[in-house]
Amino acid sequence: MFLPTIGLEIHIELKTKSKMFCSCLNDPLSLDDSKGKGKTPNVNVCPVCLAHPGVLPTINKEAVEAVLKVGLALSSEIPKFSKFDRKNYFYPDLPKGYQISQYDKPLCIGGELKGVKITRIHLEEDTARLLHMAKSEEQMESTLVDFNRAGVPLMELVTEPDIKSAEEALDFAKELQLILKYLGVSEADMEKGQMRVEVNISIRPNDSGDTLGTKVEIKNLNSFRAVGESIKYEIERQTELLEKGEKIIQETRGWDDVKKITVSQRTKEEAHDYRYFPEPDLPPLDLSKFDLGKLQFEIPELPAQKRARFMKEYGLNQKQVEVLVSDRFAGQFFEEAVSELQTTNYKLQTILYNYLTSDLFGLMAQAKISFKELKITPENFAELINIIDRKEISTRTAKDVLKIMLETGRDPSEIIDSENLRQIFDEKEIEEVVRMVIAENPKPVEDYKKGKENALQFLIGKAMAELKGRANPKVLEELFRKKLTS
Repeated sequence: MFLPTIGLEIHIELKTKSKMFCSCLNDPLSLDDSKGKGKTPNVNVCPVCLAHPGVLPTINKEAVEAVLKVGLALSSEIPKFSKFDRKNYFYPDLPKGYQISQYDKPLCIGGELKGVKITRIHLEEDTARLLHMAKSEEQMESTLVDFNRAGVPLMELVTEPDIKSAEEALDFAKELQLILKYLGVSEADMEKGQMRVEVNISIRPNDSGDTLGTKVEIKNLNSFRAVGESIKYEIERQTELLEKGEKIIQETRGWDDVKKITVSQRTKEEAHDYRYFPEPDLPPLDLSKFDLGKLQFEIPELPAQKRARFMKEYGLNQKQVEVLVSDRFAGQFFEEAVSELQTTNYKLQTILYNYLTSDLFGLMAQAKISFKELKITPENFAELINIIDRKEISTRTAKDVLKIMLETGRDPSEIIDSENLRQIFDEKEIEEVVRMVIAENPKPVEDYKKGKENALQFLIGKAMAELKGRANPKVLEELFRKKLTS
C-alpha cells in the first residue's frame, strides 16, 4: 500500500485597475469596441510590460493590499517587511527573460484553510499569453504572443503537503475560489485563466515513516475536473511504477484533457536553477505602512461563517445553505428578501428559498443574466411570496407573474391587478364555469362516472383554462365532485 502526499500551488489573477508594475489597463482579454473586433491582442501594453531597455517598474499598491487582505482572511502572519526578487528563466511569453516575483520575503506567511496549512502567499507578475494557431491551407502552424496579460498582478498561494486525496485538494481549491470572490480581489474564473492550479504529488510506502516520495508537479490545471482527474491518474501511474520496482522521476508534467493522462514536459527545476536575487529596481516594502486594521475591517463574512449562520437563523439544511453560499449575491438576495417577509416563520422562509432556487434561478439561467443584472428587487420578491402564502394567486399564476417581474421589474401586486390574476373564491362564479364545462364535455363526464379519476383532472384543467388559472383548485375539485355525483 502507498500513501499520496499532495501540495498545491495556486495562481490567481487579481482584479486591479492597472497591471502590477505599470499603469496599463489590467484587461488580459481586452475589448476593442472602436474597431468592432471584439477581443484584440496587444492593446494594453507599454514599454514597461514589454520590457524595453531602460524602463523602471513601480509597485501596484492595490495589488499588495489585495494579497494582504487574502492573508488576513486565512489567518496568515503579515511580516514587518517584504521584497521582490528576480526569478530568471526564459520562455517566449516572458518578455524580460525574468519574472519579478517574491522568494524568501513574501507578503504573507502561514495560515490555514479547510485543515490544510498554507506555506506562503506572494505576489508576482503574470506572463504573456501564447496563442497556438492550427495548421490550415492558408497558414502554416504557428504560435503568436498576446502581451495584454504580461504584467497582470498574479497572486500565488502555496500549501504545505498536507493533502491526501483528490477530494481534499478539490475541497481546498473550491473554498479558496469562494473566499477570493467574497473578498472581491479576483473573479477566479478558471475558464478565463484567472485561477490556475498546479499540483505537487508524491506517493510513498505505508511503512516509510516521514520520508516523502519523489515529487512530481502537474502544471496549469484550468478546471476543477482536471485537478481531480489528474491527481487520481498520477497516483495510479506512480503506484504502478513503484510496484514494478521502477523509480519516479522528479519532473514537470502536463494534463492531456482529451486522453485523460499526464504527459512529461521537462525535468523539475530547483530554486537555485532560477538564480533568485533581490529586484534592484524596486525598494523593500515596509508593511507597517499599510493600514492592516482597515483591510481587516473590509473583510466580509466569509463562506464558513455564513454557512453556520444560515443554518442557525433560517433552518436550512447543509445542502440548501451551500446553494446560497456558493454565490454571495444569491445569499445576499435571499437574506434581504427574508428580512422583507418580517417573520421568523421557517415554513414561509422555505417557500421563499424554493421559489428563489428553482423558479427564479431557472428563469435567470434561461435569460442568461446574473444577480447584478436582475430587475427584481428583494422587496418585490418577498411581496410575491407573501401573496402566494395568502393564496391570492395560484402557484401556476405565481410562475407567470415571476416571469413578468424578471422581464420588466414591475411590482407583483401591480401586475396581478392590471392582468386581473387574483384567485376567485366566490363559489357562485366558479360554479357557473363548472356547469358549462360539464355540459360541453359529456364523454369525460361519462368516463368519470365509470370510475376514471383522470377524467376529473381533465375537467378541472378545462375549468382552470376558462378561469385563466384564477380558481382555487380545491374549490374546483369539490364543486365538480358535488355536481357529478348529484
